[in-house]
Amino acid sequence: MIAIAAVVLAAGIALAWYFHSRSGQLAHAPAALPSAPPAAEPGPEHPLPSAPSAGEAPLPSLTDSDASLRDALSGALGAETVSRYLVPESIVRHLVVTIDNLPRQKVAARMRPVVGAPGGFMASGDELHATLEPGNYARYDALVAPLRSLDMARVAAVYFHFYPLFQQAYQDLGYPNGYFNDRLVQVIDSLLATPKVQGPIALTRPNVLYVYADPALEARPAGQKLLLRMGPDNAAIVKAKLAELKTLITATPPPKH
Repeated sequence: MIAIAAVVLAAGIALAWYFHSRSGQLAHAPAALPSAPPAAEPGPEHPLPSAPSAGEAPLPSLTDSDASLRDALSGALGAETVSRYLVPESIVRHLVVTIDNLPRQKVAARMRPVVGAPGGFMASGDELHATLEPGNYARYDALVAPLRSLDMARVAAVYFHFYPLFQQAYQDLGYPNGYFNDRLVQVIDSLLATPKVQGPIALTRPNVLYVYADPALEARPAGQKLLLRMGPDNAAIVKAKLAELKTLITATPPPKH
């Protein structure tokens, strides 16, 4: 597991664990179309090696990459975790869409690469004056638990190996001049900027779904609102792992021999 793409996938799993089933949950807007392609850049801000090392298995095509990526992620994350939570089809494309949308107001929930958190959403109070039940945080405990001991260096190795496929899917999404690793770093920075909210989180229910009562919280990027929903303890674990991943994917790669 070497070269440039599987970390994105593993990162996507960590990020996409924040998604939830929509029934009775906090509201999120429909999926957004990608914004206009950015202007041409002279090169990536955070370049990664693109050529596989000697003895490394060749990459499959993007269309045929699900099986090999699942195998690689099973080695990094554990077979049980991958089997239980990872959506088995179009993994790279789902991860790229998910990661790209997290700093936005709108999230393509139908493209999520992992299953939603178990159980139903819980709020205390009435539709006009409600608070997020702390019991909701426990719904994410089983999803976050594998991250505690996750070796992010192994995750990064998977990411490096599969990176060309992530880059291809990112360009196909509407960014022909963009670099997926740069976007991933931006997304991690956005998630790390999620505020710590003291005390109960107030909600309101103007329509079918709950929203954050504080306009400043409701205006936060979708990824940050999902982190808030996981609870402070789970969010701290996720943030720590994302900070590790950022260090690995922004460091100067070692020379090849």
